[in-house]
Amino acid sequence: MLKISLRLSFIFLSVSSGLILPFSSILAESGTYDWPQWLGSNRDAIWREDGILDSFPIDGPDLRWRTPLGSGYSGPSVSDGRVFVMDRLASKSNPALAKLLHDGQPPRNINFVRKLLPGKERLVCLNEADGKILWHHEWDCPYTTVAAYAIGPRATPTIDGDRVYTLGAEGNLFAIQTKNGKVIWSHDFKKKHDLKIPEWGTASHPLVHGDILICIVGGSGSTCVAYDKRTGRELWRALSASQPGYCPPVVRRISGFDQLLIWHSDALESLNPKTGDVYWSVPIKPTYAMAIGQPVVEGNRIYVMGYNRISGCVEVSKEGTAAKLLWKGSTRRGIPGVHNTAFIQNGLVYACGPGGRYGCIRLSDGESLWSTFAPTEGNRRATWANVFTVRNGNRFFLANDYGELIIANLSATGYKELSRAKLIEPTHQVAGRTLVWSHPAFANRSVYLRNDREIRCYSLAKPND
Repeated sequence: MLKISLRLSFIFLSVSSGLILPFSSILAESGTYDWPQWLGSNRDAIWREDGILDSFPIDGPDLRWRTPLGSGYSGPSVSDGRVFVMDRLASKSNPALAKLLHDGQPPRNINFVRKLLPGKERLVCLNEADGKILWHHEWDCPYTTVAAYAIGPRATPTIDGDRVYTLGAEGNLFAIQTKNGKVIWSHDFKKKHDLKIPEWGTASHPLVHGDILICIVGGSGSTCVAYDKRTGRELWRALSASQPGYCPPVVRRISGFDQLLIWHSDALESLNPKTGDVYWSVPIKPTYAMAIGQPVVEGNRIYVMGYNRISGCVEVSKEGTAAKLLWKGSTRRGIPGVHNTAFIQNGLVYACGPGGRYGCIRLSDGESLWSTFAPTEGNRRATWANVFTVRNGNRFFLANDYGELIIANLSATGYKELSRAKLIEPTHQVAGRTLVWSHPAFANRSVYLRNDREIRCYSLAKPND
């Protein structure tokens, strides 16, 4: 029954949240629940599994297993007894002596200095029960992105039945068999679409919608490209933008039909996911093309946030073929988060904003109801501080960039922390801080999280459950 339920969940992956809930519930009732892609089965950051602990033991949750891993930002995906994650195996050359990729003098700002860094990328498949590596597929992949952040792949693997789709930081897309690691088909975005790799690499998690695989690529007329998920044949391409950005594609049912939401460097746009035809476009331009957090939807309203202090709410018409900017964020309105995806519940938006200030606003007008540094630094700002938000039942799991996992209640009245545990060491040096920026996966009553040295799995099951 579980395998049948899993297949059904994949078939209905791209339908609305209301329609997918019955299949998610079946999975939860059977005692396990997969996390097959970015933000879970429906890309909505909801962990629908039951039997989860209410607070952490004094010594923290039980460590099920740990396995050495290379570096990277790629989060884990979990499906059918296997865990998939990407990493990078850098060469032993000295990065300080690497070739600069600039004509003339390089930028003074280290956040824009690009170098040629030899190395390999990998997709690693582990046994969910004990963390043993079952197979891996690796490919030669010299990095040309900004050196300070060139630690590994960004995108989380997307699992669809017996296939897993991966996208590396230099635009290498693979469709791979989950059982043995055999490549079914692949594309190199640089060769196929003449893509100039963005400063911080290709980062948008591939999306399966029915029989197609949707990817953010870049270039003239190919900001978004759809492929036959079985063969890799191109089905359609759409949109032109100055840069593709780093935001994943997502399909949501708005005004009665499926809309593919694409937020790139210039605008938030809605497409017909079957054809690539544009329904509507609203100009929203994040600084340095840093559209990162996924657009989140409630009803006919869409919330986006990005760098630098960019946020806003887009309202879609009843017909679904037009949209307008309902309100634009400012220093007092909205939450301009950068690396995390906001969460909407009952008209309230929860997210981590600049400096690690976690807050709550009203979706209708962007008014701030409260904010706190408690999930990050406690009582002060921190450069590039970040928190990922996942709901489980009537409470939330918050993962900060110090490797801590927090259980909290979030409401219009404020933030109430219930429990906190340190699960993994931060390893990535950014702006004088050591952090981890990989989104955890939640499945099988467990949490799976990685840094640049290992991947760990902890049990989050209730005692004696």
